[in-house]
Amino acid sequence: MSSLTLALALLLAAGSGAPDPASEQAEADPTATYWVYVGSESADFVHRIRFGPGGAVVEEEYSVGHLYRQSSVPELYSESEAPHGIAIDADGGTVYLTTGHGLPDGKLWALEAGSGRLLADPVDLGRFPASLGVSPDGGYVAVANFNLHGRMEPSSISVVRTDGMTEVGRIETCTMPHGSRVHPAGRRHYSACMMDDQLVELDLLTLEVRRRYHLAAGEEGPLDPSDRGPHDPHGPHAGHDMGHTASCSPTWVQPTPDGAFAWVVCNRSDELVEIDLESWTHRRRIATGRGPYNVDVTPDGRILVVTLKQGDGVEFFELESGESLARLPASTRVVHGIALSPDSRYAFISVEGIGSEPGKVDIFDLGALEVVASVPVGQQASGIAFWKMEAADAP
Repeated sequence: MSSLTLALALLLAAGSGAPDPASEQAEADPTATYWVYVGSESADFVHRIRFGPGGAVVEEEYSVGHLYRQSSVPELYSESEAPHGIAIDADGGTVYLTTGHGLPDGKLWALEAGSGRLLADPVDLGRFPASLGVSPDGGYVAVANFNLHGRMEPSSISVVRTDGMTEVGRIETCTMPHGSRVHPAGRRHYSACMMDDQLVELDLLTLEVRRRYHLAAGEEGPLDPSDRGPHDPHGPHAGHDMGHTASCSPTWVQPTPDGAFAWVVCNRSDELVEIDLESWTHRRRIATGRGPYNVDVTPDGRILVVTLKQGDGVEFFELESGESLARLPASTRVVHGIALSPDSRYAFISVEGIGSEPGKVDIFDLGALEVVASVPVGQQASGIAFWKMEAADAP
């Protein structure tokens, strides 16, 4: 088990038992071919998966060592670099990858999609850079410095300009920020504070915290933008609230396709919180299965897909009503990330696995609500991102 999985297992409540494994290859009838990228944190690999009429396969893979050898940065052979987050820009030309380990900090990498060619030397960021989001115009990448192995104190969001791969800002936000997402309009950025029960909104032009929202049930509401949470040694809670335990423990935030709302995952309290981004109020809370971790919304705005990290499954909700449509087991344990096809037909789910067993990418048909393929990858499959789709008869 990697250090991230072990630490999160200690930080978060224990999950349920392992479900029955899903079929390795179910009957499928895709009418297009789809590609996704996924990182394997404990194996130090990035995999490209193709899914189409012939099934699902690992089409290509790159080691982090291969990336180092293309750069001017010396490789550290003594440790795993831990590829964690993956995002792809809107035109599908560049794959951005975070590696959590380093001396002392992690890195952001930019690869040419398809070829795997390194486009620039990696950028040093903060401690354990994890999830990341790309602005719609591709000009900026925002990375949550999760600070997994550091002190329990506020960490930061790094903002990197992709033209030149330069970090232009590092904004201190809260303790263990995660779930970095950029608003569809491009200027606003959202992250969740796992240990502080906050949703944080940044302005990517001024590089400042614009708004904060407290997510704990019964205490929901706006916070002062300067309030970095109860673990801030210099904040208003210093000296009397340092033993704070998060009741929501948010791990992800996802704006809706139209940018009107955002869904925040409460991993500890097993629910989703819907936030109105205009009025900055919560609209509803929806109960989920055990240990929700990531959430995404289909491009057609119809279905919410939620990974259940401690529940070892995936849950699907009708967005309008909030009704649970299905809760399905994954093919192995510790369910992680989500990538949705642009035609709203398939959900590609990364599943970490336990110990030495391989990670998996499970592919769910969003119409039939069933697993149609499962592909083994490297140990601890984590960040996953959709690259492209083509008509099945395309060359």
